[in-house]
Amino acid sequence: MRDDFDAPLLPADVEASDLAGEARMQLKTLDKDNADVVARHLAMVANLIDDDPKAAHQHALAASRRAGRIGVVRETLAITAYQLGDFALALRELRTFRRITGSDEQLPLMVDCERGLGRPEKALELSRSVDAATLPTPVRVELAIARSGARLDLGQTQAALDELRIPELQRDVAHSYSPALFAAFATVLEDLGKADEAAEWHELAERAIDALQAAADPGDAETVHVSEEWIDVDDDAYDVDELDDVAAVDADADADADADDASVEVEPVDELEPADEVASLEDGTEPDGTEPVGTEPVGTEPDGTEPDGTEPVDTSAAAIEAEVEALLAGVADTTDDAAQAGADVDASDDHDALFAIEPEDAGESASDVAESEASQSTDATPDAPAHEADASDADASDDQAPRA
Repeated sequence: MRDDFDAPLLPADVEASDLAGEARMQLKTLDKDNADVVARHLAMVANLIDDDPKAAHQHALAASRRAGRIGVVRETLAITAYQLGDFALALRELRTFRRITGSDEQLPLMVDCERGLGRPEKALELSRSVDAATLPTPVRVELAIARSGARLDLGQTQAALDELRIPELQRDVAHSYSPALFAAFATVLEDLGKADEAAEWHELAERAIDALQAAADPGDAETVHVSEEWIDVDDDAYDVDELDDVAAVDADADADADADDASVEVEPVDELEPADEVASLEDGTEPDGTEPVGTEPVGTEPDGTEPDGTEPVDTSAAAIEAEVEALLAGVADTTDDAAQAGADVDASDDHDALFAIEPEDAGESASDVAESEASQSTDATPDAPAHEADASDADASDDQAPRA
């Protein structure tokens, strides 16, 4: 009866953190207090399983009554029952564990439980229910050992030896499963009467154990302990007014950000230039046809002028004398030009006297003037022959040619 069970006491120095982290993860579905108690019971099982299997089994029972739907709890109870030889309980708990977790990792132990119940044929049948290739290597090796034991139970010694001839049987390499595999192989060799070979494999098993222990010894390596703490979160601990203040501050910050964005001035985009303006820009002129102003580059080399653009003044005596001579020469040139201009004016007057042209005819060409004179001559002598008119036209042309 469940009511008659008294859970063993838990030592004060045993804590929930003593349990392996992977196992504690499965207890996350429990409330904190219950998870702590279950973890401490499972930690006690790990401490007592080798020295006191019965006490370990009691702690496993206590854990299962508190967390019967947790896979690691049912698995632990099965292992302690197996250690005590209670194969029926162990098999039942292992089946429950397999159903909860969907894992086949404990299939070798289930096969051994069938053997313990005196059912080697059923043990072999159970071992064939799963493809061994899909199992992890350590589990596959344990299953081979369990199948070999079932063959021994049936008196099939050579078949038992064949069950152990697997790729993992390497005498020069030590894995976590090597000592058990070597020892099982040596036992079957003894049953076959091969004592020398059996002794050799027993020695290999011992050497594998030593090698694994040496590899597991951390030596001077640093050990890091990781602990987990449960933190209760009280929703009432948060001040509603304080949360409102925080929200108000956030709202003010958002408003300030929006105001900053709105205050940024955006320069208007210039409208497209008209076609004539674009053309003027391409040929280097302004739209009104004038030359562009200010095209000279800034910072050109000095040209010897003063900053205001005037030439420097030379005040020496030689310079003054040269300037006076230049002025006198300019006066003489001006007098000659005036005389020449007067002569040109007289010639122009004579020419205008010979050829008086009405103002409205000023724009006519020389040929038009000739035709006009010819028509006047024709009007004066209407009865003159045509060749005489032509001659007079020719004479008029001759008279005009040197004066044109």
